[in-house]
Amino acid sequence: MKTIFKNLNAALLLIIIITVAGCEKANSDVYTDVDGGVSSGEISGIWQKGTTHNITGDVIIPEGKSLTIEEGVTVIMDPVAKTEFIVKGNLYSLGTADNPVKFTIAEKDRTEENKFGKKWGGILAAKTCAELILDHTILEYGGSTTSDASTSVKLGLYKAVAGENLPALWFSNVNGKLVVTNSIIRNFQEDCTYIEGGNIIFSNNIFYTTGVSGGEAMNFKSGCLVDAAYNLIYSANTNAFKLSNAGLRNPQADIVAYNNTFVNTGWRRPTAKGGSIWVENAVVAHIYNNLFANTRFGIKRDTKSLEDARSTISNNLYYGYDQTTVNQFQPSKDVIGGTNEVKGTAAGQNDPGFVNYPLNNPVSSPDFNTSWDFHLKSNSIALGKGTTNFVRHFNNPITFSNGLAYASPAPAAFIGAYGVAK
Repeated sequence: MKTIFKNLNAALLLIIIITVAGCEKANSDVYTDVDGGVSSGEISGIWQKGTTHNITGDVIIPEGKSLTIEEGVTVIMDPVAKTEFIVKGNLYSLGTADNPVKFTIAEKDRTEENKFGKKWGGILAAKTCAELILDHTILEYGGSTTSDASTSVKLGLYKAVAGENLPALWFSNVNGKLVVTNSIIRNFQEDCTYIEGGNIIFSNNIFYTTGVSGGEAMNFKSGCLVDAAYNLIYSANTNAFKLSNAGLRNPQADIVAYNNTFVNTGWRRPTAKGGSIWVENAVVAHIYNNLFANTRFGIKRDTKSLEDARSTISNNLYYGYDQTTVNQFQPSKDVIGGTNEVKGTAAGQNDPGFVNYPLNNPVSSPDFNTSWDFHLKSNSIALGKGTTNFVRHFNNPITFSNGLAYASPAPAAFIGAYGVAK
């Protein structure tokens, strides 16, 4: 009898082990990680509020699956493995103002030496990625250089060759939906974003300390319909915006860029290609209510590959602390002037009246002080000089399969990303 009970106990134990193991396997795509755990390989499901996820190898959200990242999650990328975050399915990174999601590296590695990142790849969204949201999300210290061994190269993602510096975010589905809002991208080697299609909103974001030797804050190509508004771009190496119809994808690139603030952009670029907004290659560009403070050039074109003639430019403000800067704002063969613009010819004209920013700050410095305040003083010349008389793409919200919806923000009557502080 004892032998029978022993055998029964052993059988029950085996059943329990098999059942638990089966449950763990079945749920592995729901909670792929726990606080303090590690992740690599395929991921999906939910990363719960406040957890930390150590990414030790390249991760992939499979086609047809989704990953939701809740508020306060920290994603630690491995600087030795130069990990890549690949999205074939959908990604929803949903932080809050008090508890943002953060893609970063270990605190000990966030040093002055690593100011321009290079420590992990970036978020790379394949053509099968239908939906991607970054809301109250921080991306920092990435932009590593690909090799023949990189997963992105093997999968044919981004430029799919060795020796490319990866952007913080690449998105490539012309029929996809992309929203980046209330987020920060900083400390990247080159481009912050490289977007090759989609229905897109970029709003209320901050970009700084990016581009050690080149790169744009926002780089849009053919296939993109974009509303980009209320973004602050500080010291992007080349351009704040690069707007192009390169790639000949449908639809034709059509970007509405309004109420953005550009400060010190372009001055670390070793050549004079850009610095503020660059337009080229039949892009349709609508550019309104933008504030250019100490930027290299204003809105510049490729004279050998012009923007679409339907492009419109108006109600932008230009400020230069020195005469060299002001001279570069003046319309010429390759620098475009608009209508109803606030633009002088002498150094110091049209001080925008920032609440707290030293206008004599060296234009070549990529260092950003988080105590700066780019809101406008109550007597700012930028107040009341903007226009609201234009159409944006996404007045009606972009809706997502998880029930979320985002509309592009309404334009303001002031110029720049921030009005008077409340």
